[in-house]
Amino acid sequence: MRFALGLIVGVLITIAAAYLRDAALPSGADARPMVNWDVVDRSVHDLSETVREQWARLVGGARRAEKDI
Repeated sequence: MRFALGLIVGVLITIAAAYLRDAALPSGADARPMVNWDVVDRSVHDLSETVREQWARLVGGARRAEKDI
């Protein structure tokens, strides 16, 4: 029962987040709603690249600090 409830709540949260993101976009030619899969793909790609860059910076800084000791 918990799984089904969690699944339903997760779907509702996902739909609500996409709606809120689309509602917050300014109206114009460049504004594309999240419901387009190419927009979702680009957003996920940008997010993953940012996370990778931050992780590399964090790990690189830790490795440099270990070498200095």
